Amino acid sequence: MTHPIIKIVNAQTGEEVERPMNKQELAEYEVEQAAYLAKLEQQKTAAAAKAALLERLGITADEAALLLG
Repeated sequence: MTHPIIKIVNAQTGEEVERPMNKQELAEYEVEQAAYLAKLEQQKTAAAAKAALLERLGITADEAALLLG
């Protein structure tokens, strides 16, 4: 696996520096990625559960929103 790249831009000079992440940055990146993927999976699960409930009730999301006002 190639390391993700860090891009540093000096706003005053416009100088750009690109370099591979160091070990600490890579570890933090991997933790953040794992948390993001877990949250995404949780959102998918919640959406599927909501769709299943609406299906069981025989109503649409718009109809449910009207009922919940």
